[in-house]
Amino acid sequence: MTQNSKRRETPSEPLKRVLGLTVRAIAGDPEVEVTYGPTKPALEGKHVRLVEPSRVPSRAEVAVLRGWADSLALTAACHDDAVHRRLAPAAGAAREVFEAMERARVEAVGANRMSGMADNLAAKCEDEFGQGRFENISDRNEAPLGSALGLLVRERLTGRAPPEGARALVDLWRPHIEERAEGVFHRMKGVAEDQESFGRLVRDILKALDLAEDLAEGQSEETEEQTSEEQPDAGEAEAESEDQGGEGAEEEREQERSEGEAGESEQPMEQPQSDDFDADADEPDGLETSEPWRPNVSVLDNPEPFGYKVYTRAYDEEVAAEEISNPEELERLRTFLDKELKSLASIVARLANRLQRRLLAQQNRAWDFDLEEGALDVARLTRIVTDPMHPLSFKRERDTDFRDTVVTLLLDNSGSMRGRPIMVAACCADILARTLERCGVKVEILGFTTRAWKGGQSREDWLAAGKPSTPGRLNDLRHIIYKTADAPWRRAKRSLALMMREGLLKENIDGEALAWAYQRLMARSEQRRILMMISDGAPVDDSTLSVNSGSYLEQHLRKVIEEIETRSPVELIAIGIGHDVTRYYARAVTISDPSELAGAMTDKLVELFEETPKGMPTRAPGRGRLRRAS
Repeated sequence: MTQNSKRRETPSEPLKRVLGLTVRAIAGDPEVEVTYGPTKPALEGKHVRLVEPSRVPSRAEVAVLRGWADSLALTAACHDDAVHRRLAPAAGAAREVFEAMERARVEAVGANRMSGMADNLAAKCEDEFGQGRFENISDRNEAPLGSALGLLVRERLTGRAPPEGARALVDLWRPHIEERAEGVFHRMKGVAEDQESFGRLVRDILKALDLAEDLAEGQSEETEEQTSEEQPDAGEAEAESEDQGGEGAEEEREQERSEGEAGESEQPMEQPQSDDFDADADEPDGLETSEPWRPNVSVLDNPEPFGYKVYTRAYDEEVAAEEISNPEELERLRTFLDKELKSLASIVARLANRLQRRLLAQQNRAWDFDLEEGALDVARLTRIVTDPMHPLSFKRERDTDFRDTVVTLLLDNSGSMRGRPIMVAACCADILARTLERCGVKVEILGFTTRAWKGGQSREDWLAAGKPSTPGRLNDLRHIIYKTADAPWRRAKRSLALMMREGLLKENIDGEALAWAYQRLMARSEQRRILMMISDGAPVDDSTLSVNSGSYLEQHLRKVIEEIETRSPVELIAIGIGHDVTRYYARAVTISDPSELAGAMTDKLVELFEETPKGMPTRAPGRGRLRRAS
């Protein structure tokens, strides 16, 4: 039995066991628990969460996973949360910089002690900056300071140069940083293993880089400790009096309240004069709310209040696949796709049949027993033998709550998907569309790319207008409808082959594509809506990123994802091909090879259909016995 169980385990299981033992050994704590899931790697108390590896992980994926495991284990061993809270700024740019430098310190401690760990951490760093986002930047406004400082600290403490994808990022900031803080950097290596001393050096760097104002906001406790023997100012005296809680403090608060009331009576014009301020009625008078103002709109409807602009939408297009090509070309491309389907047919068909069985089992699998009419319940015939006067028992199969469902497959049609990835994606979309259609689930298949490389007509207009600063998105979108939800597969099968067309795949602006697919889903009448994004990495558009910050498209994508995942009825899942998408999506999986796409798509859909739909209560127990799916 043991040999059979070993034979059945996936190739990734031994890797998981080894990583768990390694993390506990590095952390020096046998109680540390290691789990795997779709979300971004993180350390929460004694719980280390890593990304679920592929069924057959590649060497590169194993190295990156080991790097994350080593990084989080080192954090558990070498990082004190109490010291961090005391020294770190409260929020803002200073906080981001402080945390980036502390992460670099923690990883440097392990890298300097063990060469194997150094290689693992280097693979993790290469993966983090391997998306090409910072390779061609030329403006410091596009380069995050926290990332640059973290890499510089890593370089000073370990001697390892920044990864190739981040060289331009570091070179933009290096002269400015070394000019202002070279002396502090020189002292850093001697205190790398002392978090307290290192944190104070980081604070000196923040001051040298004119981030002292943000630093001061988060240092109230430490400031009080350092100035306890000095004459406190009025604000500090008030804080100390509140902490002491004595009679003098109570009298002082009473005096301040009376003065405040008098001040309010002397300035009646500061009170709100209309009902427009009812939303803030719970806030005490005279105090400012700590939360920043947020526009009462959705980033899905109007992204501009959230910091995302579009230079012009005049050249964007939403087009059906058959309008881009002629029937003869589509027929030729379909013939090519059918040939490719033959090589994948056995694998994908088996997975699709599994999905179909699960769906059909949910649609009709509950029984009512002890009825006066229906199908004879042969399991209760023993009653007639023991008691001939006992009436016959009947049963009836009844429908469960399998609600109307629509699934949208949103496919990345960027140039990096060219070749085998887009071919496999087209094959999987084709087979899943047929499978779900047989189960009564409607499927919409969409694609997104741009009309041109390097900006198209939008960039031409921008150049003609004199290159105004921060133009926002600067390319012509092309959103393709391969199959509408109401169209049967047989009518749309030729359109799906358009993905094979040479020259179609260009650049990808994921955030707007996701919002577009979401709006189409919300216009549907089905009760359950599922949106599956299939992509191979972060949004990339050279024209847009060359004139905005390097994270411009990525920040918009994150806001769109957050809106859909937390404040909408749509269930969003993502599959990344070759690149980690778990850093963006809460429910996601990353595959290392396109051949794994069919299994990943099927598994995720099976998981969704076996769960309680988003926003729906779970079924009450005892509503009949379930018939096991065959």
